Amino acid sequence: MENEIKAWLFGILNAIMEIESFFLNDKKDFLKYKNDLKTKRAVERNIEIIGEAMNRILKKDVSFVITNSRKIVDVRNRIIHGYDSVSDDIIWGIVIRHLPLLQKEIEGLLDE
Repeated sequence: MENEIKAWLFGILNAIMEIESFFLNDKKDFLKYKNDLKTKRAVERNIEIIGEAMNRILKKDVSFVITNSRKIVDVRNRIIHGYDSVSDDIIWGIVIRHLPLLQKEIEGLLDE
């Protein structure tokens, strides 16, 4: 694996870990998240970082396989360009369901 791709994978992993750090002291609670503007913006920013890193990986190596990689880039684009239509429910679903799986996949790729 190229060093550049490794660096982007580490960037994705760091962004996921930062999102997780926002919830260390409390259990993940959607209503609390929804009412905490700072946390919402910080989570969205990290998802943007994840999407941008994924976009760079896909441009560098079109054969690189990560589950839902295109959707990850699409979410990044939606947050940046369609900021007024970003749904807390969708972002929360990503945090709860998709990021843990992505983290395991990235860790596996980095362990190879």
